[in-house]
Amino acid sequence: MKISHIYEYLDNLSPFELQESWDNSGLLIGDFSQEVTKVVLSIDVDEKLVDSLDDDTLLITHHPIIFGGLKQLEFSKYPANLIQKMIKKNISNIAMHTNFDQTHLNEYVAQEVLGYTITHKDGFVAYFDVNEDFTTFSKKVSSAFGLLHARCVKCSDIVKRVALTTGSGCSLMRSIDADCFLTGDVKYHDAMEAKSIKLSLIDIGHYESEHFFAQILQTHLKNLGLEVIISSSENPFTYI
Repeated sequence: MKISHIYEYLDNLSPFELQESWDNSGLLIGDFSQEVTKVVLSIDVDEKLVDSLDDDTLLITHHPIIFGGLKQLEFSKYPANLIQKMIKKNISNIAMHTNFDQTHLNEYVAQEVLGYTITHKDGFVAYFDVNEDFTTFSKKVSSAFGLLHARCVKCSDIVKRVALTTGSGCSLMRSIDADCFLTGDVKYHDAMEAKSIKLSLIDIGHYESEHFFAQILQTHLKNLGLEVIISSSENPFTYI
């Protein structure tokens, strides 16, 4: 099947035009006319993953390997080192980032991973009602995402309404209309700001909250009759 046909299917599933202006989703490496028989799904591209792939594979990732403007391709540095290997092996790459967040990822995590019914969606934010003790809820969240500990900002004993943004969502904090916000990449000053506006926070991790991308997309791509494999990149963080 040609990459153009797969791209069209993906665009109907999660329109690329929904991506944010700063994003870089779409076909990043490859040729629309290329024929592929194998598709591999991963949240990111890393060296171990590229080395494991067969030649002529289409790699569909959540995060774009080419994000900011590339001014040079120095093959000893990231991401040029990975792009060089991919070109040598004729590995194509399509990224589905902020468009997929809005159409699938947040909804899946809220309903399938955490087990709550979404009551409202606002762009990158999914809302659901909880009405649970904060400690009980935070432990449930930790378990769902496989976290050893929940890194929290606790502003109330009871959690009534929750907002969820997978990945990194603290820039949305001021617009959140909930008691508790679940997102990743929470920094010290994000926590200070949350405390000042009395918004509880639970850091669900960037990788931990988004690695479901591959299993969501696999269920849809099976309809194309292609060999579709999940071979996710590794979490770059090690917890000791």
